[in-house]
Amino acid sequence: MAATAHTLTLPATRAARREQLRSIIGGSAGNVIEWYDFLAYSIFSIYFSKAFFPGGNQTAQLLNAAAVAAIGYVVRPLGSWAIGALADRHGRRIALSLSVAMMSIGSLIIAATPTYASIGVAAPAVLICARLLQGFSMGGEAGTSATYLSEMAPTGRRGFFVGFVQVTVVMGQLLALALMLVLQRLVLTPTQLEQWGWRIPFAIGGALAVFALYLRRGIAETDAFARNRGAGAEAQARTQTERGSLLVLLIQHRRQTLWTIGISIGGTVAFYTFTIYLQKFMVNTTGFSRNTATLVATVALVIYMGFQPLFGLLSDLIGRRPVMMIFGVGGTFLTVPLMHALGATHSALTAFALNLAALGILSGFSSIHWLVKSELFPARVRALGVGLPFAIVSSVMGGTTEYLALRFKHDGHEAWFFYYVSACAAISLVTYVLMPETRHRSVIDQEADEEADEEARQ
Repeated sequence: MAATAHTLTLPATRAARREQLRSIIGGSAGNVIEWYDFLAYSIFSIYFSKAFFPGGNQTAQLLNAAAVAAIGYVVRPLGSWAIGALADRHGRRIALSLSVAMMSIGSLIIAATPTYASIGVAAPAVLICARLLQGFSMGGEAGTSATYLSEMAPTGRRGFFVGFVQVTVVMGQLLALALMLVLQRLVLTPTQLEQWGWRIPFAIGGALAVFALYLRRGIAETDAFARNRGAGAEAQARTQTERGSLLVLLIQHRRQTLWTIGISIGGTVAFYTFTIYLQKFMVNTTGFSRNTATLVATVALVIYMGFQPLFGLLSDLIGRRPVMMIFGVGGTFLTVPLMHALGATHSALTAFALNLAALGILSGFSSIHWLVKSELFPARVRALGVGLPFAIVSSVMGGTTEYLALRFKHDGHEAWFFYYVSACAAISLVTYVLMPETRHRSVIDQEADEEADEEARQ
């Protein structure tokens, strides 16, 4: 198979290895910035919620801001469908560039939107539009970037390398948290943060996304996609209409699609609970100051970030399912006692330990779920298959997680939310038990082997 100007074959030469590394960095850097922009909304909502929703107490204001955050998740399946189909039909590179460009626009709109005091109800309306644009972008980004890095990673250590996908997610969140700490402790007063300082992270995010767009314009296309495009005339004709086809995904790969949904339910709810909501939980329920809660969450996330490639490496050694079972069992049986303990503690050190324990459990899912999904689907529908089911789960389950947590607290039944998280983890646990092990049955490797056999016959 001939290599095009933007296609990587096996990195046998130093130049090819440099090109591969540059492409991985470009894809990863863009993912960091996308997640920074998307998660900054939830992280800084504790400061800007009053600017758009001035009435009510703190919980009511946060509830309204969380509702807008949830609206952003509604459009994620549409973005995943459109951008994922684009990636399967025309390449991962162009789809990744489009997604980061849209995220930049959404963040810059939030940074510039006037407050409720200035333009009334138009302020939350503009905020909703910007959040919808961010949601569309992230819907396409998540599945496509995971597909790109899964296809670029070397066989035999794919779990280790794709574990860095979650590192980019956490790095994006840590950038937002680190900026919050700097603004809180070194630059602005709490009043300044509430009045105008909350705009800073969105302005920075929009500018960084423009830089990520520049990086992604030069990344290489993956061999897996190039093999699909470079197949013989007969294979080309057969697969042309199947690339990025929603109908093909739902009919020919319905089992894999259902597995992907089951894999995602528990981990998605747990991710938004343990990495986003716990910070507000420690302020609103445990009683810590905002600064203390931010510091505890940030340090725990730094350590959690290091867990990801290690759990991924473990999956290379013992298999994907045993690693996912760590989350399935832990999330099902330990979430309720862990949340009760965190709500009752008065020690920042104990709160940190409980945060880290929750994130350790979550790592059984977050480190490898993107890879497992990528290993289930063929290249012609891989970006769509990885992204769309997850986007649906994120829209229905993830986007409403924080809202439900705050609603249960507002209604005086906060503990009900703990059981909800456990029940979602139990659904994923059943999926892990029933689904096949993908470490030795990866479709990515099967396609490469089929191409090698075809070349050998020729």
